[in-house]
Amino acid sequence: MRTLLLAFAFLFSLQAAAWDRGKVERFATLPAGAANPEGIAVDRRGNVYVGTFAVTGAPPGRLFVFDDDGDFKRELNPTGSSNLLLGVDFNHWNGDLLVVDFGNKTVLKVDPRTGAASVFTTIPGSTAAGPNAIAFDRDGNVYISDSFQGIIWRTGPEGGAPTAWVTHPLLTTAGFPPFGANGLDFNRRQDALFVANTGDDRVIRIPVSSAGVPGIPEVFTQAINGADGLIVDGDDNVWVTANQADEIVVIDPTGKAIAKLGDFDGLRHGAPDGLLFPASLARKGDWIYVTNLALDLRLFGLPQSVDSQWAADVTRHTISRLRARIPR
Repeated sequence: MRTLLLAFAFLFSLQAAAWDRGKVERFATLPAGAANPEGIAVDRRGNVYVGTFAVTGAPPGRLFVFDDDGDFKRELNPTGSSNLLLGVDFNHWNGDLLVVDFGNKTVLKVDPRTGAASVFTTIPGSTAAGPNAIAFDRDGNVYISDSFQGIIWRTGPEGGAPTAWVTHPLLTTAGFPPFGANGLDFNRRQDALFVANTGDDRVIRIPVSSAGVPGIPEVFTQAINGADGLIVDGDDNVWVTANQADEIVVIDPTGKAIAKLGDFDGLRHGAPDGLLFPASLARKGDWIYVTNLALDLRLFGLPQSVDSQWAADVTRHTISRLRARIPR
């Protein structure tokens, strides 16, 4: 009897120690025919802006706007854009809506009402360039990750020619999926910039001096399967989408994983239930919003991944959300 009770207590302790993965709900569904939501941002009124990385689509790019209840409001087609849009964000400094146009190797300044767009900056490197995500410092300077050249580019708040703020091998990859530097964000004191490296399954920390000068990049944490979108909360916890594990991993300031949120529960009427290839995330109030990129990497001639067949079967593309809390 004593042995049985000890065994039961052991099993109970294991169950109690398991991750509380939170509850993922569907926030919005893209209009019929729209595919592969990637970049995401929330404006001051709670409207959610989502761009698409539509590999099988055609120009111009598509940017969808939803209200804070997930109801569709309008579609924007940024002037002169390709169909491959990535990072989307608002600069707190001046309110500009910036959108990364991966296909044209540019960042666009987009009118959030009409979609009229102008080139904010062009990333050097021609076809070797891989502009991906954007972040801002407290002065409104813009930082752009380059997934292929291993560079963090920097411009002022008004754009123009970028400078290579950091170039380092830790920002490149020979891994899978073949994107190096991806999502990025500053901590609260802005003495460090955190950068996801998708192919290496890592988060890289770049020290920053009080004068804004970058130090030598270092590995902050690793083993995040397909580290993609990244944001830092007010407690300096780093939230990272793991696009090959269909989850969000929360890392504390010491580099320790303290939560794993979300999961993929199959398709329901052609739409992901939970997270499927989660790409980017944004926070507004008590909610974290996540795009389900649901990208079949075989479209690029890449090997099949764990979600390839599921992604190929998606007929309606979605945005998910979950409470912005770290379970105890």
